[in-house]
Amino acid sequence: MSLLITSPTNPKVKSLIKLGKGRGKDRKELFVFEGVKEIELALKAGIEIHSFFYCRDIVEAEVLDGFIDPEVAYEIAPAIFSKVAYRESTGGMLVVGRSKYLGLEEVKLGRIPLVLVLESVEKPGNLGGILRTADAAGVDAVLLCDPLTDLFNPNIIRSSLGTIFTVQVVTCASEEAIQWLRQKGIRICSTDLNTDYYYHQVDYTAPTAIVMGTEHDGLSQRWLSVADQKIKIPMLGVIDSLNVSTSAAILVFEAKRQRNS
Repeated sequence: MSLLITSPTNPKVKSLIKLGKGRGKDRKELFVFEGVKEIELALKAGIEIHSFFYCRDIVEAEVLDGFIDPEVAYEIAPAIFSKVAYRESTGGMLVVGRSKYLGLEEVKLGRIPLVLVLESVEKPGNLGGILRTADAAGVDAVLLCDPLTDLFNPNIIRSSLGTIFTVQVVTCASEEAIQWLRQKGIRICSTDLNTDYYYHQVDYTAPTAIVMGTEHDGLSQRWLSVADQKIKIPMLGVIDSLNVSTSAAILVFEAKRQRNS
């Protein structure tokens, strides 16, 4: 039978809160996530479960039976669970998993790779949305170059709807990514508002990496200087920038359209 936690000062509860806020000595080794679908996808991806927390008053019994491992399971009283959960629709379950970072050498590519490269991504919501696009489009891999946010930030997991576990995601330095793309024979298409080439005028049917920067600064000169092709999305309104997640979806699905036509 699982231990019932009823006190907000319980060491495990305090550790959960610290991990969720990005604090604590274990932050790089452990991360917190929640939601039935997210947990299912994490388990399928081979994420090791460090500890499993649930609220019996919230979780459906048949769902709980499919997840619970008495060795690492802890029951939390409703009042305590509401303090550690990040959203209302958690399904009554919250997990601490062991971080699993993929290296470039471990990435498996398809016959004609399509890779999405993000330089200095900062906003968890944007990254989560991009991962959902990558999953929907069957992108081979997402490379996070010089990221400004932790890959296993709870907000990224939440906004990605768990697709962080279904897409090959690598964090690395830009130089490492460039060298790897060159070795794999993957053409670099860098986004640049100053180019004359619109995204739909470019051929993506060969192995391609679409490279995007931040909404505020765009790509660094390093990525612009190594581009085999520079591309942009037409801007017909007052502002000259789309949300980076929206832009990624436009570019990726144009590549998929060309490949499927």
